Amino acid sequence: MTAQVQAPPAVAAPGFPEQEVRRRARTGAAAAFPPAASYGRVLFGAVAQAPGDELDAMRLVPPVFMEGRLAKLIELGREPMYGDVDLTTGIGGFTAPLPVYVSALGSTRAAGGDPGLALSRQAGALGLPMVIGENVVPVAGYGRSGEDASRSLLGRLRAYTGELPDGVGGVAVQQSTEDADAEVWNLVYSDPAARPLLDSGRLAFELKTGQGAKPGLGGMTVLDAADAARLGGGFGLDGGLLGEGHVLRSSSPGTFTAEILRQQIRLMRNNFPRARVWVKLHPGRDVAEAARVAADAGADAVTVDGAEGGTGWAPLAFTAQVGLPLGAALRRLAADPLPNLLVSGRMWEGCRAAKSLALGARAVGLGRAALLAVAEDPDRGLIRFTECLATELRLLVSALGKYSASALTPDDVWAPGD
Repeated sequence: MTAQVQAPPAVAAPGFPEQEVRRRARTGAAAAFPPAASYGRVLFGAVAQAPGDELDAMRLVPPVFMEGRLAKLIELGREPMYGDVDLTTGIGGFTAPLPVYVSALGSTRAAGGDPGLALSRQAGALGLPMVIGENVVPVAGYGRSGEDASRSLLGRLRAYTGELPDGVGGVAVQQSTEDADAEVWNLVYSDPAARPLLDSGRLAFELKTGQGAKPGLGGMTVLDAADAARLGGGFGLDGGLLGEGHVLRSSSPGTFTAEILRQQIRLMRNNFPRARVWVKLHPGRDVAEAARVAADAGADAVTVDGAEGGTGWAPLAFTAQVGLPLGAALRRLAADPLPNLLVSGRMWEGCRAAKSLALGARAVGLGRAALLAVAEDPDRGLIRFTECLATELRLLVSALGKYSASALTPDDVWAPGD
């Protein structure tokens, strides 16, 4: 087992609305509204939009004439309300109570130990699909041979399934090149602890080709010198790059062409026939072509990080200036829509999620927001945060004259210059 040198787990990256996420984790759905005590005492109007990315600059635009609302009125025999919006969504072969999943969270301290277990328990209780990210087994162990159960893959799996209701949710286990060497999928597929998920069709394996935090690079971990020495020559180790006492460990990102990706998906189908197949793509310039190759090869879900996505450690130049922002990636993907596109990248509130759904996503992933929510309250932080997100989504979808998340379309979104 290795110990990492990492920042405290409850700190978000600069530019992420940490305090607002924490407020939602504390107060739940009430955080979607102005303070109730201000009603009748304060005059509210348009709020200046803070500078953001392309997706933030877009606006949702309800029509005046709403045929969908009329149809819902006739169905219900009364005027429909926002509470009539059905958010139930199929996500990569799983069923979820809203179009949200927990994004891939790997081996860093922010995602492991107590925060990782708290997140797994709450995601399970909510019935949200959850991705267990790369590098957990190589760094923290699988969990059957004396490794720290709180950080191991098996510990997260058990925490999730221990709270999971019947018929909803599911776990996707991600595999990078490093995980492939550790035979992570074989371990999970043959483990009795995973049998309930496998028998109910709620286990998936996600092939990782890249991530939003560092497109084109493999996993990176900061170790102390003693732990780096125990790893031997299996990875790229650079002890002089980060200063005394810190060693950068880098793994290969893997090599993919269209044919290699097709063959990998075929192997996954053959070797693990009872598991769903997910494919994770970084926001590369050919992301639309890669997504179509994966979908045509039989992937149950294609997940795409925007450049804003990723909770892992990465070089500053990459997080600031490499990869397509999520809005740009969605525009490229919209030219050839996919039925099971999952996206992530600064998801923390309903408007950003609704715009992504309107632009072709099936569901959106919570990464940093989920970790901050459980850091704020390990028992109910993510549950309250999700209650707020679900309330916002119902309000927004109904304002567009629609009553299911899947009914959103690009017509519901305005972008500057339209």
